[in-house]
Amino acid sequence: MGNTCSNLGIPPAKGPHPVGCTDFMMDHTEKGSFFRLYYPCQESEKAEKPDWVPCREYFNGLADFMKINRSLSERIFNYLFGSFKIPAYMDAPFRCNGKCPVVIFSHGLGAFRTLYSAICAELASQGFIVASVEHRDQSASATYYFREKTESEKAKGNSPKTPDSSPDDMVREWIYYRALQHGESEFPLRNKQVKQRADECILALDKLAEINSGTPMQNVLQTQFDWTTLENSMDMCRIAVMGHSFGGATVIEALCKEVKFKCGIALDAWMHPLDDEIFPRVKQPIFFINSEKFQWAGNISRMKKLDSAVIQRKMITIRGTVHQSFPDFTFLTGNWIGKLMKLKGEIDPELAIDLSNKASLAFLQRHLGLERNFNQWDPLIDGEDTNLIQGTNVTVLQSAI
Repeated sequence: MGNTCSNLGIPPAKGPHPVGCTDFMMDHTEKGSFFRLYYPCQESEKAEKPDWVPCREYFNGLADFMKINRSLSERIFNYLFGSFKIPAYMDAPFRCNGKCPVVIFSHGLGAFRTLYSAICAELASQGFIVASVEHRDQSASATYYFREKTESEKAKGNSPKTPDSSPDDMVREWIYYRALQHGESEFPLRNKQVKQRADECILALDKLAEINSGTPMQNVLQTQFDWTTLENSMDMCRIAVMGHSFGGATVIEALCKEVKFKCGIALDAWMHPLDDEIFPRVKQPIFFINSEKFQWAGNISRMKKLDSAVIQRKMITIRGTVHQSFPDFTFLTGNWIGKLMKLKGEIDPELAIDLSNKASLAFLQRHLGLERNFNQWDPLIDGEDTNLIQGTNVTVLQSAI
């Protein structure tokens, strides 16, 4: 299903645990929760790694987002990316000694739940349970929910089968990316979306809390995963929120709305969607991990409005990175296509994600009170590495702050 160079692929996780993943949707409507869960798992002979892009509608959504022809782009995307797999075993049995801290992950504009698997799988391999939310605010390239079949659809009884085992009495409804209309102001749309996104992160956390407490759950997606094995598996006192770009803004909004999130990690955050008034209301530690090429003075000045003398607010910049150094695309294209499409920077993409992941783990240990060995990477939080800059490479006038 696609043609790739042998040395391309999403890097495997480096932690001590093998990684499983599964999809969860509850309830079936547009108002329900939809996420991919990454977790420490048992080794399994039978388990397979899922496709990186779950089905063709997501290729169509990416085409819409990039404003290119769907039929042409489907062939191109399928050729470039169709054969790649996620570095985790689908529906593998959960296994972990002790309770796992929890991370809720929020994707960027035009992305969806599977596109940050290198980050999410790494966290799971280090003993975290990670829910990568697929947002339904029309900021994802594509997502879906289910509606009940009409009487005429039931009578026909020949609706097309969907790739994953969907309920027989339901029809899949797709939500595609909503572009700005001609002359439309961006802030009102993005501000409305970031509030919905934060609510969806909180809803995902609520669902995990119910699963953890042993409440019987009805996953609309009829997967093979046994959700009862997650009872009492999560440490609900150690929860963080993390996201990239629009997901970075979602981190800030979610921290403001939900104190159960003990800290946040914002990867190359796009701050435009946020109301200024929420900044003083955020009381938790925040870690901004930025790329070298994406940020600008106005965006950094908004990050600096979150500076605090009493709450830890940290910022580092990874040298040689671009905005797309955080999603998986950066690993899946050769050098010239990657640089042409701004999916690759000057730095080796695996080194960049490794620095980001290690710095994130050190920050999570510090602010979730974990007893692990992630503090070996504490210097990275302060930018102490030849490939890091403490703070930012962008000049910001004090008057702008």
